[in-house]
Amino acid sequence: MQPIRFPLDSSHEHVELNQLLKLVGLCDSGGAGKALVASGVVRVDGQVELRKTCKIRAGQTVQCHGATIHVVAG
Repeated sequence: MQPIRFPLDSSHEHVELNQLLKLVGLCDSGGAGKALVASGVVRVDGQVELRKTCKIRAGQTVQCHGATIHVVAG
């Protein structure tokens, strides 16, 4: 799977992890994103992340189900 580049809106300094998963299409809703995170399949910068609303900032990388998301400044 090709890496996904996610530009943060310039008016926001972060996006919540569960919302990021929804916004890039890895799940259908924020609730489904929370379930993914809780299941232990999501990694942030190489480490398993269990905080569903963890703040993801530009420069971080998220991995889930074979997808890699690079969060960049918009």
